[in-house]
Amino acid sequence: GLVENKNLMKKNILLVAICVISFTFYLEGKAQISDETLNLEDIYLNQKYGQKKFGPIRWLKDNVGYSTLEYNQETDGYDIVRYDAATNEKSILISSKKLIPVGTTKPLEVSDYIWSDDNRKVLIFTNTRKVWRYHTRGDYWILNLQTGELTQLGKSIERTTMMFAKFSPDGSRVAYVSKQNIYVENIESGVIKQITTDGGDNIINGTFDWVYEEELDCRDGFRWSSDGKYIAYWQSDTEGVGTFYMINNIDSIYSKPIPMPYPKVGTILSAVKVGVISSEGGETQWFDIEGDPRNNYIARMDFIPNSNELLIQQLNRPQNTIKVFVANAETMQVTNIFTEKDDAYLDLHDDIKWLENEKYFTWTSERNGWCHLYRISRDGKQQTPITKGEFDVISVSCIDDKGGYVYYIASPENFTQRYLYRSKLNGNVEAERVTPKSLTGQNSYQMSGDAKWAILDHQNTVTPNQISLVSLPKHEVVRVLEDNKEAKDRYDKLDLNPKEFIKVDIGDVILDAWMIKPKDFDNTKKYPIIFYVYGEPAGTTVQDKWEGGDLWHQYLAQQGYVTMSIDNRGTKVPRGRDFRKCIYGQIGLLAADDQAKAAKKIFEMYPFLDTDRVGIWGWSGGGQMSLHCMFRHADIYKTSIAVSFVSDQRLYDATYQERYMGLVEDNPKGYFEGSPINHAHKLEGNLMIIHGTGDDNVHYQSFEMLADRLIEHKKQFSMMSYPMRSHGINERKNTSYHLRCTMENFWKSNLKSGGINLQNKNR
Repeated sequence: GLVENKNLMKKNILLVAICVISFTFYLEGKAQISDETLNLEDIYLNQKYGQKKFGPIRWLKDNVGYSTLEYNQETDGYDIVRYDAATNEKSILISSKKLIPVGTTKPLEVSDYIWSDDNRKVLIFTNTRKVWRYHTRGDYWILNLQTGELTQLGKSIERTTMMFAKFSPDGSRVAYVSKQNIYVENIESGVIKQITTDGGDNIINGTFDWVYEEELDCRDGFRWSSDGKYIAYWQSDTEGVGTFYMINNIDSIYSKPIPMPYPKVGTILSAVKVGVISSEGGETQWFDIEGDPRNNYIARMDFIPNSNELLIQQLNRPQNTIKVFVANAETMQVTNIFTEKDDAYLDLHDDIKWLENEKYFTWTSERNGWCHLYRISRDGKQQTPITKGEFDVISVSCIDDKGGYVYYIASPENFTQRYLYRSKLNGNVEAERVTPKSLTGQNSYQMSGDAKWAILDHQNTVTPNQISLVSLPKHEVVRVLEDNKEAKDRYDKLDLNPKEFIKVDIGDVILDAWMIKPKDFDNTKKYPIIFYVYGEPAGTTVQDKWEGGDLWHQYLAQQGYVTMSIDNRGTKVPRGRDFRKCIYGQIGLLAADDQAKAAKKIFEMYPFLDTDRVGIWGWSGGGQMSLHCMFRHADIYKTSIAVSFVSDQRLYDATYQERYMGLVEDNPKGYFEGSPINHAHKLEGNLMIIHGTGDDNVHYQSFEMLADRLIEHKKQFSMMSYPMRSHGINERKNTSYHLRCTMENFWKSNLKSGGINLQNKNR
């Protein structure tokens, strides 16, 4: 018995030792897994998965080198340096030591820099402030490269109010905007001349109101003539435009109203006109452009090189007609040289380049069903295609008039990817792909003016941005500037399931989609699915690009959800005019129906999806789309989160909404049916709505009106407001982290995560 007991004790001791060792290895393994498991703190607080950037860079006028900013540890500032493209030889163009103002010890923070045409002076933009979306207001300094003198401009102008400063063609003066007026300053004497005086209140000179900035991408509102004699500028009169008030309740014991002129659908627009004034001052002469200035947009304006004529684009209020004018700054004669029309709407393009001593200019049009580049004569009578084929020119990278080529981004075969192509400017040669086939994903190029060099930015869903210098047209990599290997390694250690790109045939059309499966995916189980939607003409969600690793959707997948996104018809993808514009007049309707049809088809394709656990979420236009899906397709979608959404299309700005819906008096049914608030009574599942109270884009009013309507219909829902956060809900401490935690908690409380065995599901 004693022998048996001793043997038993030895066995027990051995078993305990094995258990201890095993448990130790388990804990170590668990810790190791924990270190390589996504969590919201690392994504949104610790920025653990950030990547390095390169630049910003700009090609110099000689086209053989580029400049960039590099940190100088000695001065705690940034030097402006030059690199020779061929040799990589580095030289310091401007040492940060030269950017230290007298009486200070720290160099100016360089937010932007502009060379004079003769390269003898540089204009430094610093101490910047945001105007709505972008930092366009601040202070300017001039550095004279010959004397080394550093001088602040606008010494009698209120600090941080200067905008869009630029040299005169001869480099002797600088013009800028401050408090809605235009000034010209003589660099040598420091004399400042205010050349417009009526700016202020409702009159805006040389810049724009909110809607021009947001929807027409207009910010810098004045131009020097090539001889420096004139300044042409936009003037906006916002009188009569409705004022929307945001309320700041958190930065004082009394609330502060924040007024902003904001033209909503069907209401009065700013009256906008273009004038010319002598750069020495005097009276402004206004161009007499046909049409009511309150029902037309002056969308683009610039001097034709080497002349005192301007090319002006007028866009009508429905945004289906662009009239192109040549306007003479000396005679004030205005001539309509040609008109572009579309049965739906027209997009604005900034691809104009003058060719053959300003005899022709380039123009982008969808007139043949695809987005292509054309050559237009100065009188508008000759209009010749440059690019041809059943594909879209997505963007123009470089027009090399001397070499005779236009380089552009296109993707004829895969709408989720982007590649560089080129075509002859005479239109006689078929499109030639320049990007090698090995660089699958998305590629963008910052090209030298002579098209011999480019900074390539390559990325895809599993590859962070890789920045390289390439020589063209052979596309030979000269050197890698930033490979982001550390970011790639951190991502790879997570061992996530990458996005799978799939095709979904809904009968009328085949749609692109992506899917992410949970990390421990088991196809014998049923999983909940969360769809991410945008669905409107301004954007696309199904793209083979990095997007920071799309860690939010990867995180949800890690929690046990299949995540997926679908590009419905009407999204901004290079699939031709009809695919994009069939959505016209029915925003929220066709798109949501496409999403619902695609969801049903996907359920047929993948038996591991649990049709009883289906969620959908979106932001901005996607928030509106997720509401439509939830309200109008309650048989499919059980749970939804809508962030920063438009609930009633009449509440949004006129310029965006009328572009895609037409005028409200011409399409009342479309506006009514396309507004999710009018379907709120159909809510059956779990809904959470989220908005920032300081949203200047989609107003908090949209949130409150929907909440009011849901209450009216006795519908239960969840809501979260973020005080004084804007459309992106990212200002102030911990906001992004808090938002994602809020969303995660809602999903887990209302859409059970994780796989369920099929046999258990079927019981």
